[in-house]
Amino acid sequence: MRALGELDMPWKWPAADKNAATTSTDSEEWTGFIAHGVSLEGTLTVSGTFRIDGRVKGNIISEQTVVLGDDSKVEGQIEGNHVVISGRFDGVIFAKGRVEIQAKGVVTGEVHSPCMVIDPGGIFDGRCHMLASSDPAAAAVTVPIRAARHALPALRQ
Repeated sequence: MRALGELDMPWKWPAADKNAATTSTDSEEWTGFIAHGVSLEGTLTVSGTFRIDGRVKGNIISEQTVVLGDDSKVEGQIEGNHVVISGRFDGVIFAKGRVEIQAKGVVTGEVHSPCMVIDPGGIFDGRCHMLASSDPAAAAVTVPIRAARHALPALRQ
């Protein structure tokens, strides 16, 4: 039985150990955003996840995720781990992890990334350069087909 005032609601986040959240490599901290109606020209450097719903002309550098919202218009270069595009982007993207072009997203230019996903309705007009993954776990599961085929008779003996 629960104490008075102690509710378990589906929208309430469970209490977490503060030390566990800060040491996790998967945790991302929102650094900020550029709202609709705001324009920026120059270089934007952020340490965490950043969302853009306005207009940017220049370079965006993030250690985590860069999100371009539905109304965003960005021209220039993006460097990040994970780049999600729902708006318009014209330029070059360098992603260490993944680039996602969502249904309303339009990308014109170049993408350099080990993984690119284009949702139905998303538009990509340009060049894609698939890079080797920077994730050591992804490289560990790669097995050449010939090596596996030649190893099978040896395993059957």
